[in-house]
Formats: sequence, C-alpha cells, structure tokens
Amino acid sequence: MNIETDAPPRSTDKIPLISVRDLRGDDQDRKLEIAEEIGQAARNFGFFRICDHGIDLDLIEATYEAGRRFFAQRDAQKLDYYIGKSSNHRGYVPFTEKGDYADEVNRSYEAFDLGLDLPADDPDYLAGNRLLGPNVWPDLPGFRETVSQYYAEISALGGIICGCLEMYLKLAPGTMTQHMTKPISQLRLLHYVRQPHIQDHQSVNMGAHTDYECLTLLHTRNQGLQVLRKDDTWMDVPVDPTALVVNIGDMLEAWSNGLLRSTPHRVLNLSPERFSLPYFVAANYNTIIQPFDALVTEDRPELYQPFMAGAHLERMLMRDFPYLRLLKTNRGAAQVNPIQNPFEQRLNQKRVNKCHLLKRS
Repeated sequence: MNIETDAPPRSTDKIPLISVRDLRGDDQDRKLEIAEEIGQAARNFGFFRICDHGIDLDLIEATYEAGRRFFAQRDAQKLDYYIGKSSNHRGYVPFTEKGDYADEVNRSYEAFDLGLDLPADDPDYLAGNRLLGPNVWPDLPGFRETVSQYYAEISALGGIICGCLEMYLKLAPGTMTQHMTKPISQLRLLHYVRQPHIQDHQSVNMGAHTDYECLTLLHTRNQGLQVLRKDDTWMDVPVDPTALVVNIGDMLEAWSNGLLRSTPHRVLNLSPERFSLPYFVAANYNTIIQPFDALVTEDRPELYQPFMAGAHLERMLMRDFPYLRLLKTNRGAAQVNPIQNPFEQRLNQKRVNKCHLLKRS
C-alpha cells in the first residue's frame, strides 16, 4: 500500500532510521543491538525514526482517511464534539483553540484528541480525573473501529520501544512499563491548513515545544517538522511513509536522569494542507516521575525533582488549551499566569541569545 507523501522516502538526513522488526522476535542478542542503536540515537538527537514497525500501512491510511472525513465536515458538525464540552479532555479541537506559544506566527490547525477508552463507570473518571475515561466518538461510519484499532497497535508498539530503552539504560524489565498499566497516553489526529494569505512558508504553524510525556510516536506524510539540534539550529525531519518518527519527552528525560533528553521541535507552514498522527506514550496519572535509582550515581547525582505525571501533563495542557484556563478561573481560581515548562530551558536560552544578538546589531 502506498501512502501519499509530498517527499521522497528514505531521506539521507542525519536523524537515524532503525529497523525494529526483530524487537518482536526471540533473538535477545539482536534485541540488545537494536536497543543500543535506539539508545544512542535518543541520546545524541532525542529523535530517531523506526521502520519495519509492524503496523500495517493500510491501517495507517485508513486512520488518515477517518480524520480527513471528520475534518471535512461543516464547523457546526465538528463543534458538536468540541473538547470544551467533554468532562475528560476528549474530542474536537477547533482552529480557534490556540495555545500560548510566542513563535506561532501563523497558527492554523485543528485536531481530534482521544486517549485510553475507559468505561463510563471507571472510578478515576467518576472522581473527576480530566485525563481518564471514555472517548468522544464522532457519528461517522467506521471512525471508532478504525481509530480504536490504530490506538491499540501504536500503544503496543510504544510499550515495545519503552522496553527497548529499558535494555539500553540497563534497567530491569518493566522498570518503566509497570507504570503504564492505565496510562494518560493520548492520540491526536492533526490537520494543518496554510491560510491563503500566508506568503511566508517558513513561518511557524505549531510553535516550538517539547512533548510532555515519555515518548512520541508520530506518523506524518508531509514536510514541515523540524528538530532543534544541540547547536541550536533547526533540522528538517525527513518524510518516509513507511517509517514512524520517535522522540523523547519530558517524563523520560527525568526518569533517565537526563541521559535521554526531551528535544524541542516545531512545525512550519510548508504545505497548503498537512495531516499527522502523533501518539504520546505516557505513564499512569499518579506515577511519581523521578530519576530511577540505578541511574543516580556519585558522578551523576539526581538532577530532577519528583513530579506527578498527571499533574505535569495537566499543567502543560493548561498552556495549550484556553478552555482549560477558562474553567480554572470560572471556578474561582486566580488568573492563570503564563505557564513555563522547565524542560524547554533550551528554547528559553535560545530566545535570550537571540535578543543579545539583536541588541548588538
């Protein structure tokens, strides 16, 4: 099956492309070799690409088609599923639901957000947890079945990659994955549109940020994604419809005591229309994220203060979703101040350095 793409496959860019076929096999030596490849890529780039991942391209294409059919509806139909109407952060995210990113010069994207589909009588959901519970499903033939299947398969693959990183970090099997039994993982169906009046195709559509969870597994078939190199320059991520892009998130940076780094990235307005499917691999809501004991040494003391996985994600979503800030202030809380992510210090430093250069010129 050929998935439509606007760039040739198998780019020779420096972001590594790693076959993970044998992670599903029984050859332990081969698994250790792949773990070393993935670990080195995660350590040096914070990003890597995987091929031979085992998710059928027909399913990926069907998931894109489900998203395309949903986004093609009239605004009034889509707003029936507005995320602000949900009790647990699920549903349609309109173009107007803009996050607080300083560099989103020409932001224009919509999304459909979902997570682990729990029953309506789930105790955490009934207790008011905004990140757990049942999904919101559009009334479109086949949408739920297709997207649910993709969620299940990409979630399983995320667990395999986490297990691989446990091997690389020389952690006992299950050190990470035992905390992912009821995760706050999310899948987004994203639809970017470059507005006709935008002439600057290098302007930013989705602002520079890190991902808040452990890992992100992304399928994209359009150009635009860029990664911040260690030298603070931006690098294009190649488009390969047979591969998935994987990056390290905040929770895994802290768990690994900084051995693996959550890497800033952004999306440019290169294409008139762009679709992507990011899946965010997360821990359970109540998991306390702090460096694993085995990764704290005399030479490398503990670099991160403990934080709760769910609290970190909720705080960052407050930055990304105005409806969440409005809910908080409507409940009598003080006005929400600008929210900073400590894992984005590289971005803050980059802005400071840019300001210094401007002052000198």
